[in-house]
Amino acid sequence: GKRKIHYLFEDGKEMAEEYDIKTGQLISRKWREKNTLGGTGKWQVEVGEPTSPLLGALESELITESSSNPIFMRKDTLSSFQWRIRNLPYPKEVYSVSVEEEQRCCVIRTTNKKYYKKFSIPDLDRYHLPLDAAALSFTHANNTLIITYRKPKEILAAEEQLQKELKKIKAANSGDGDCKTQ
Repeated sequence: GKRKIHYLFEDGKEMAEEYDIKTGQLISRKWREKNTLGGTGKWQVEVGEPTSPLLGALESELITESSSNPIFMRKDTLSSFQWRIRNLPYPKEVYSVSVEEEQRCCVIRTTNKKYYKKFSIPDLDRYHLPLDAAALSFTHANNTLIITYRKPKEILAAEEQLQKELKKIKAANSGDGDCKTQ
């Protein structure tokens, strides 16, 4: 039920995206670039579930992150960018979410000074679009803070065009093996 697209850019960067076949919704987007020695680096998750460290690694047996720590992840919808921060137990009134236009980022603060987070919206940076405070909203339910940023019309049009292009592409292979070039 997923379509995986792998991009190789001239500057050496790679991007891998997964889309739901039925809805065309972006499930995950990961970026990777070559490290200083020319080898492939680790995947950096931009959209979707953060990758967990490999089980059985020595470090994970000795020291593990607390399961009650806040987990920050991005999960987009067709009409908006959306971030979810799990394990935040405070009521909605404690949170404030704002836009810092000079730093091109969004900021989450709590009045009790228990949580602070700055994050950017890479999609807006790629299209050189300004941040709009009116497009930003948030809600809180089940210990999860949900931040929503309405997608600008330029990005909606670009995503619609991309979906048309992706439908024209034939699959390189049907298995989960290595990518083949076309």
